[in-house]
Amino acid sequence: MASVTTLPSGARVEHRGFTYWMDRVLKQLDAVRSSPDPDAVHDLRVAIRRCRSIASAMEEVDPHPAWHQMRKVARKLFRGLGALRDAQVLKAWIKQISTENDPLRAELLATFEYKEQQLREGALHVAERFDEKAWRRLSRTLRQRVRFVPPGSLAAECLALERYQEAKELHAYAMRSEKPKPWHALRIGLKRFRYTVENLLPEHHAAWSDKLKRVQDLLGDVHDLDVLNAVVKEAPLTAPQTREAWLQTIERERRERIQKYRQLTLGKTGLWTEWRHGLPHGERLEAASMARLRATARAADAHPRRTSQTSHIAVALFQKLGRVKAGPAFSDPRMLRVFRAAAQLHGVSPSQTRKAQQKAARRFLLGLRIPPGWSAEEWDLVAWAVRYQRGAEPKTKRGAFAKLNEIQQRNARALAGTLRLARALRKCGVTSAVGLRAEKSIDAIIIRVPGLTDSAEAAARLAAGKHLLESCLDAPLLMMPASTQEKIVALPAPEPQVPVFSTAASY
Repeated sequence: MASVTTLPSGARVEHRGFTYWMDRVLKQLDAVRSSPDPDAVHDLRVAIRRCRSIASAMEEVDPHPAWHQMRKVARKLFRGLGALRDAQVLKAWIKQISTENDPLRAELLATFEYKEQQLREGALHVAERFDEKAWRRLSRTLRQRVRFVPPGSLAAECLALERYQEAKELHAYAMRSEKPKPWHALRIGLKRFRYTVENLLPEHHAAWSDKLKRVQDLLGDVHDLDVLNAVVKEAPLTAPQTREAWLQTIERERRERIQKYRQLTLGKTGLWTEWRHGLPHGERLEAASMARLRATARAADAHPRRTSQTSHIAVALFQKLGRVKAGPAFSDPRMLRVFRAAAQLHGVSPSQTRKAQQKAARRFLLGLRIPPGWSAEEWDLVAWAVRYQRGAEPKTKRGAFAKLNEIQQRNARALAGTLRLARALRKCGVTSAVGLRAEKSIDAIIIRVPGLTDSAEAAARLAAGKHLLESCLDAPLLMMPASTQEKIVALPAPEPQVPVFSTAASY
């Protein structure tokens, strides 16, 4: 189980969520327009960065275009303020690491004073042109969308874990290098992790906030010193020894911060280990991954109730087929998890057009981050099952499906075929999987379904619905009402009196 340091009794967790930061952007925008001083510029950039970080995380769950639009609306303002912020920060560093009579200090400060004046004008220009109406409109839309991942939920834990894993990989890379680029990438990754925890896991943030900020500040200093190092190297100097002294000072300051970062983060008692222990693992990790997929299903499905009904029928069918050993795919315990995910996601419709919805759904799923604890092959199988749960059946002679090996094709047909049959049952009026039974005789696999009606229309629907599934079963599949042991639902035939399901044609 994931664990977080317990807060003192009676302590209240302060949670500043997405809506707070969207509103905060507009308030800080007014402050920058009044006076673009270092604090105002910094606070506005931080508010924008928090909004963009939340949007980046939510886009992994919710395909709604408003998330991308929000990041796009803020991009120009964020970048326009970035150059001014860099100049302001570098001026502070120049004053910090030099003496007043240093000749380079005067040159650099004069250069940055001139640049800052130009950058202030540019920042005010982009601030005035910022589309506040669009921002407020997006805020109204997204404050509803963000509810798909409630703070403190399992889905929120999963998104935080994904950000952790991404930042931890960047940490491992930076540990093997002294170059600026990996450390800058780590700084960005840690910010994304911090802001995701802050917005989605308030209790975790209350326990970790001081340490997260301390490490982020260290990495921020490293980045600032790297930028200053490049500036000093390019600055015109009358005395080379002055440049060398500055570079040595910058390197010493940088090394001290990297060493402090190492002390805080490495080893079994380091911060990365502490943070990982507070995030899902074991059974909770599995539950968190599935919760994230459910959030995606709710966000991207126009008919969630219908999908849920079909999903319950489909999972029950899959389990019953597994108990009677209907085929290799149903006997593999790993396939049940994959199928549960496919059943939950089979109704996703990310495309704005109704054309080729299944292809769009597969592309959308493959574009998502693979859930923690899943393999790429398992996630690909989910995408194939969703792709072929309706529409044309997969072709084995050409196309991407044909490139799969025999086992992968068989598993994909089994999963997609079960979903097809479940959809057919729902359309036949079956609303529940309660009482559904499976039997395996010498000649066939019989599924007895409560509430299944005996009609030509139902028989035709079921015949089409079970065709793909039968292609990967060990025996023909017969669908029968659960209330009648001998009566079999008839398929349409030239002679209605003939029970077609019992003929070789259905086999």
